[in-house]
Amino acid sequence: MASNNKKDNVQCSFCGRNSKEVGMMISGFDAHICDHCAEQAHEIVKSEAKDKPRRFSLQLKKPAEIKAFLDNYVIGQEEAKKVLAVAVYNHYKRLDAVVIAKENDVEIEKSNIILVGETGTGKTLLARTIAKMLQVPFCIADATVFTEAGYVGEDVESLLTRLLQAADYDVAAAERGIVFIDEIDKIARKQDNPSITRDVSGEGVQQGLLKLLEGAQVNVPPQGGRKHPEQKMITVNTQNILFICGGAFDGIERIIGRRLKTQVIGYDVKGEKQRVDKDNIVRYVAPQDLRSFGLIPELIGRLPVVSSLLPLDREILKRILIEPRNSLVKQYTKLFEIDNIKLEIDDEVLDFIVEKAVEYKLGARGLRSICEAIMLDAMYEFPANPDIRDFKVTLDYAEEKVSKISLNRLMVA
Repeated sequence: MASNNKKDNVQCSFCGRNSKEVGMMISGFDAHICDHCAEQAHEIVKSEAKDKPRRFSLQLKKPAEIKAFLDNYVIGQEEAKKVLAVAVYNHYKRLDAVVIAKENDVEIEKSNIILVGETGTGKTLLARTIAKMLQVPFCIADATVFTEAGYVGEDVESLLTRLLQAADYDVAAAERGIVFIDEIDKIARKQDNPSITRDVSGEGVQQGLLKLLEGAQVNVPPQGGRKHPEQKMITVNTQNILFICGGAFDGIERIIGRRLKTQVIGYDVKGEKQRVDKDNIVRYVAPQDLRSFGLIPELIGRLPVVSSLLPLDREILKRILIEPRNSLVKQYTKLFEIDNIKLEIDDEVLDFIVEKAVEYKLGARGLRSICEAIMLDAMYEFPANPDIRDFKVTLDYAEEKVSKISLNRLMVA
């Protein structure tokens, strides 16, 4: 209870000032505290909380439970989900209770991950879903904007600025977050041999990422941008930040093929002929393939967990449309439901959407572009017409709407 009444001649239980000497007196039971003492107490609590080391607390699920959670949002990619679940479990298990698990002087190193797969196969979705489950700060950074320090572009440290922003500048929370670095293949050096000249957006960026991935005290500009001497910095320890890198690695299939010698049907291993899945050859990706593609050995060594995401077939794409908790069909149904309109989509329309996604090689990401093209006119016109209460999407309707949309518009996805 607060009072500004100067006639209430009460004294502060802490400093002894009476109500006439202070701006506000806060009363409770038989005790009183003035606004001066309340402000001082607040500053003391803030200071103590800042200096006191935080114990890491996280309700970490077992790998099978993590994969089961991923199954609700990501269809297919069973091997990638299993690899990711184990890597995330091992990473956060080492932080549990003592921040870095040590037993008999054995220090467990973190398991940074690299995902290889063409666009639209779910790399970003996997990382975002993992962060959603763990409820830890998460950010996505595009490697294509980074350049070597001193050149036009962003310093690699700026990706930690995004993580800090996602954590509301809580450094302790950010230091146990997850960073997804997309388009990691775009910073590959231009040839397999080390360059004798500057490769400021390729090999130079890879060198800059090394200390972040391994773990170091990094000075981060709080608002991003370039560093300058007079700017106030925030120090972030990346030792316990999990880095997940993803890239399409266009053309790596040829590198894998040369290694497996797939010019014949299968290859010999100790006299036994083993068949190679040529349609999904990316499943055989190995660290030496990433090196041949243009990643430096030091960077590959700091990304010990390598997994691949396979191209999505028609069956998987159709399941993506209808099965996940946030599937596109469920999203559009909810959007129309908000306007009191019942949406119904024929099954053959779903097959048509899948066929177009396969035809345009858009992957799962392209499904939404095609759905948007089909639903656009209805979403524009129906909210203004209170008489419409049902909307059934037929194959003829879908084909008509898609035919009016240029291929270039769909390919933007």
